[in-house]
Amino acid sequence: MSIFSNIFSKSNKEYFLALDIGTEVAKALVFKIDKQEKTANIVGVGKQKQKRGNMQSGAVSDIAGAIEICQLAINDALSDAKIKNVKKAIVGIAGELVKGTTTTVHYERLNPDSRIDFPELKNIIQKVQIKAFERIVQQIEWETGQDIEVKLINAAIVDVRIDGYQVTNPIGFQGKDVSVSIFNAYAPMIHLGALQAIADELHIDLLSIAAEPYAVARSVDYDDALDFNAIFIDIGGGTTDIAVVRNGGLEGTKMFAFGGRAFTKKLAQELRINFEEAEELKISYAEGKLGNDVSCKIEQILQGDCNVWLSGVELSLSEFANSDVLPSKILLCGGGSGLPGIKKALVSKEWLKELPFAKPPVVSYLQPQDVARVIDETGTLNNPQDVTPMGLANLVLDVTDEEKVMAGILRRVLQTIHE
Repeated sequence: MSIFSNIFSKSNKEYFLALDIGTEVAKALVFKIDKQEKTANIVGVGKQKQKRGNMQSGAVSDIAGAIEICQLAINDALSDAKIKNVKKAIVGIAGELVKGTTTTVHYERLNPDSRIDFPELKNIIQKVQIKAFERIVQQIEWETGQDIEVKLINAAIVDVRIDGYQVTNPIGFQGKDVSVSIFNAYAPMIHLGALQAIADELHIDLLSIAAEPYAVARSVDYDDALDFNAIFIDIGGGTTDIAVVRNGGLEGTKMFAFGGRAFTKKLAQELRINFEEAEELKISYAEGKLGNDVSCKIEQILQGDCNVWLSGVELSLSEFANSDVLPSKILLCGGGSGLPGIKKALVSKEWLKELPFAKPPVVSYLQPQDVARVIDETGTLNNPQDVTPMGLANLVLDVTDEEKVMAGILRRVLQTIHE
């Protein structure tokens, strides 16, 4: 399986699948590509609740159970789209061991007067990729104490400079000092193997496996905005995924195993009710459907867990705080983002003391309409939890966008590296 598969056929009627195998809910979107408008048009939506035990902290823990739920979600999406099957899919992956980071290599050219050509650029990118791979392996080994095999799943050019000047395509330029920054996301082979097994059983071809925070951060159209800075926080059932974008480039991603399920467990324990009842109560609370007295009681119960979650966010962001001030724009999505305590915690002043924010953060929610180039023809995607699968659909379009010159060059280089 190649992360840069040739995914488009000559047919304009080919359908694709975006599959978000969440800890709490599996989401399937069937979409077709409008090649002229360069949009992904969603024509079918399917959602199915996961059974407890199928997923653990964003990763598959019961392959057979996950297959069953995914098949039901896909069937619902196919029925909604009024088609019989779909063969090609992009699948999201999450979990603490899915790592994303931007690596920069500074390269001094021996002959500054010569023009940069493709073989020289390939050599520079190879240096970046080797350095990035070594860094990720060391990080995972330090965190786990184990030598875990990982594989590249996503890559994107963040910045290219020649003698300090930013360029969109270095080929043909002269200069002495070249720096190239590339964002890379890696995932453990055991997680990728589980997703491949699910795809095989579902009889779908995996076009790509994408790190979910990468998909979310790329879902907003900011490629031409060099002054775009934001922190994306996707709160799922089992994990919180964080992506930091500076100057229009994705600097890195972090994930930690604390999501909406932890809040549900807390309610179940404190109120002595079962998990399903606690989940329904939590959702009603998030949607503002409960009375003031009940809402206040739930807020008090969840306060401690909100503080623990916020500590995880603070720890994750501290790793991005060494190089520059943090972006003051925070964009929330995911099913867990609707809890009132989440936004309240993020706008509180206490947790900001240890982090270098230039000014107090402004917190807002990513909505389905914010996802670039993805059109919901079903009219049913209206919640921040729908952003992640829509972001996956958006990634499929990157392969066909010929205007992104460096993305195409990166794909060519990576293909030759892995051949």
